[in-house]
Amino acid sequence: MSLDIELNKWVVMLVPLILSVTCHEVAHGYVAYKMGDMTAKLAGRLTLNPIYHLDIVGSIILPLLLKLSGSPFIFGYAKPVPVNPYNFHNFKKGTIYVSAAGVTANFILAVLSAIILHIFIYFEKSWATTLLKPIIMDLLYMLINSIIINSVLAVFNLIPIPPLDGSRILAIFLPDKIRESFNSIERFGLIIIMILLATDSLNKVINFFATPLIDFLLGK
Repeated sequence: MSLDIELNKWVVMLVPLILSVTCHEVAHGYVAYKMGDMTAKLAGRLTLNPIYHLDIVGSIILPLLLKLSGSPFIFGYAKPVPVNPYNFHNFKKGTIYVSAAGVTANFILAVLSAIILHIFIYFEKSWATTLLKPIIMDLLYMLINSIIINSVLAVFNLIPIPPLDGSRILAIFLPDKIRESFNSIERFGLIIIMILLATDSLNKVINFFATPLIDFLLGK
C-alpha cells in the first residue's frame, strides 16, 4: 500500500511537469514559426507529444534529484526546440517574442490550472462522498502541482543566465560588444545554474518571486 501511495505521489508530480516543459518548448517553436523560422516545424517539434521533447536529465533526473534532496521547488526542462533567429522577419522582435513564448505558456498554464482548481473546490460537496473522490483528489493534486511547477518554471526561465530565456531577452538590449561577451557565458550556463542550486541561491531567488504568485493562484 505504501509503495502505491509513493508511486502515486510521483505520478501527480511528473504528469504536470512533463506537460509544462512540453508546452514551454512547443510555444517557442510555434512563435518562431509565426515569426518566419521553419526550423522547429521541419524538425517535427511543433507537437504536444512529450516523447519528442523530453530530456532524460532535465525532464526526469533533475526533478527527481530535487524532490529527493528536499528542495522546496521542483522544476525541469525539455530538449530545446531548434530555432534559427536569422530566419525571423524581424530579428529583434522575433528574438524577444520567441524567448518570451515559453514563459508566457507557463504563466497561462498556471492561471488555467488555478481556475480549474477553484472550480473543482467550489463543487467539492457534490463529489466529496462519491466513488470518484480518489480520482478527483489526484486531479486536485495535479492542478496544485501544475500551478507550482509552471510558476517556478516561468520565474526560473526569466533569470538572465544564458541559455535561459531571460538572458536572450536581456541580450537584445545590450550593445553589440557586451552582447557577444554576455552570450559567450552560455557554455558555462548549466554549471552556473548547478552552483547556484547547490548554494541555495537559486532557491532564494525563485522563492522571492514565485511564492507570492503561487499563493495568489492558490487563493491563500
